[in-house]
Amino acid sequence: MVTSASTRELWIQAMPVLFVLLWSTGFIGARFGLPYAEPFTFLSVRFLLTLAVLYAIIRAMRERWPQGLALWLHIGFAGILVHGAYLGGVFSAIGMGMPAGVTALIVGLQPLVTAGIARSWLGEVITRNQWLGIVLGLAGITLVLGEQLDLQDPARVFTGFGLPALGAAVTALLGLSLGTLYQKRFCTGMPLTTGTFIQFVGATLVLGLASLLFETRVIEWTVPFILTLAWLIFGLSVAAILLLMALIRRGEASRVASLFYLVPPVTAVEAWILFGERLGLMALAGIGVAVVGVALASRS
Repeated sequence: MVTSASTRELWIQAMPVLFVLLWSTGFIGARFGLPYAEPFTFLSVRFLLTLAVLYAIIRAMRERWPQGLALWLHIGFAGILVHGAYLGGVFSAIGMGMPAGVTALIVGLQPLVTAGIARSWLGEVITRNQWLGIVLGLAGITLVLGEQLDLQDPARVFTGFGLPALGAAVTALLGLSLGTLYQKRFCTGMPLTTGTFIQFVGATLVLGLASLLFETRVIEWTVPFILTLAWLIFGLSVAAILLLMALIRRGEASRVASLFYLVPPVTAVEAWILFGERLGLMALAGIGVAVVGVALASRS
């Protein structure tokens, strides 16, 4: 007979895995929603609705707000990097034809890039394992992109996408890496829910301006788009954050960090099931090599 205590223990054990599964669906959501809206427009609407939901949660939980204008500005700029550059780059790359699994792998190299930048910016020492992880990560992504090369179509360079898509994915990678370090250096003690709200405000302003300058802002309000938008808001921007809060309060955030390197292969499997995205043996081997590299870097 399953007792309430054993059920609670099973739920606690499943929480980190559930968080990673939720996170991986962000790349899938981009594939589902982008046929109906341009990337910056899509994200601007998502962020505006997320702000409304977060504000309701903040009022209900009576969360405290950060103190001081300087901290607000630091948090807002971190949000521009972590949410604006990161998600803007991811959605742009997928919108330009890059497979969701490949996009997730490139962005999944964030621990390696962060380790390299932290050496000069924060004075942190890169360990031998981290150097090995960086080499393996680069080797893995080289294998994956090498299999995607299409020398017969120089306009695209890769099968289904070109250098602009790769540039967008790299922008997402750099945005997440720099944003993480910036937040670590200038936003210590940031309240999670209200801090996240301020981050989304900064990201919404930048992406909203980008949509005004570079996009038509036309949205097809179809059922698939509305369902995808609802999932990205409640499943990722709200549920994933609340789940992360629960893990942090239990002191288990390290378990989430250790599972993050599983996001690229999980995303690749989901994209194969839902969209028929297929990766060859060389790309699958590259994902495996990159995952090992990120795991080595994350252990430190």
